[in-house]
Amino acid sequence: MTNRTVDVLVIGAGPAGLALAARTARAGAGRVEVLERDEEPGGVPRHCHHGGFGSPPLPWLHGPEYARRAVAAALDAGAALRTGVSATGWAGPLTLETTSPAGLERITARAVVLATGARERPRSARLVPGTRPAGVLTTGELQRSVHPVGRRAVFVGAEPVARHAARLLHRSGTRVAAMLTEHPRGTALPGVPLLTRTTVTALHGRGRLTGVAVRHQDGRSGVIACDTVVFTGDWIPDHELARRGGITLDPGTRGPSVDPAFRTTTPGVFAVGNALHGAEPAATAAAEGTAAAPAVLAHLTGTPWPTPGPALQVRAPLSWLTPNHLTDPAAGPLLLRAAGPLTAPSIRAHQDGHLLWHHHFPTRLAPHRSLRLPPGWTTRVDREGGPVILSVS
Repeated sequence: MTNRTVDVLVIGAGPAGLALAARTARAGAGRVEVLERDEEPGGVPRHCHHGGFGSPPLPWLHGPEYARRAVAAALDAGAALRTGVSATGWAGPLTLETTSPAGLERITARAVVLATGARERPRSARLVPGTRPAGVLTTGELQRSVHPVGRRAVFVGAEPVARHAARLLHRSGTRVAAMLTEHPRGTALPGVPLLTRTTVTALHGRGRLTGVAVRHQDGRSGVIACDTVVFTGDWIPDHELARRGGITLDPGTRGPSVDPAFRTTTPGVFAVGNALHGAEPAATAAAEGTAAAPAVLAHLTGTPWPTPGPALQVRAPLSWLTPNHLTDPAAGPLLLRAAGPLTAPSIRAHQDGHLLWHHHFPTRLAPHRSLRLPPGWTTRVDREGGPVILSVS
């Protein structure tokens, strides 16, 4: 096993990791190295052949081109990019063990940035019974497929990711028989039936999927014939490496717990992008990578690592909030998600029984989209007080 040292070690070459690498390398952080376990860098966008990437979204900018631009920006800034390298564990607080075709390696960094992204929970994690027939996919598996997957498909999910994937199948000649969602509303494609308040209860078929059993909330049930089912939308942070390193995870996001500067509770370790909160758009992940760079640079110059401040917590029907604790007032927006759709919610923030902030949002909050909360009210948080609770009034 070889041993090396770098200044900044970024795990993951998606939008967040590449944006942070570009910003820190351009600022003179020393050797900035990005590790990517796939053979190509760029993250999920390189599989997404639809427009709307960038900030602001550009209809003509497709995912692969967006990914190429992000990779080029990091390389032009002076960052080193290594693909086909997996970080498998920790040999110390800032030392990672890696494996690649070249062999085993141990890399020690002055700052480690977790930009491992998110993954979809497969059918098994959603507790859908049945055998293991061919034709059961997640969106990511569908996007990476180079062959037609079937003739008749059902999508479990009706959020933007599902619609983009359904269009991809339609263009390849597969008929989309239905899109299902457990929520009371959703948006399907024109001409595709949308079944709301509906869940998949079982898969039928052995060698190949032949249908899915469904149940509606009103008690009705049935079977939809299909040879392909695509589970979409149930994203969770890819947090295995963080867990192996003993990094504190937030119970709501299930990603590393971070402060507004993207510092974890482990000194020298940062986390950015969808490693924190599941599937946000590429532009949001990249913006977080860029926003974390000043704190990484400050750490390299010897700025002390702060102790965690009051926790930021949510109450149902809200599901998670990031950042997760306040060491300093937030400089950028806070991201808030709900477990189900909310219409024109009024959000309140309390600490120790005192109202810190209240705002009415005249919009509909869907469970697959985040609400951006303004950061100004975080200056009123007592750093010595109890947790800050956000709720719907």
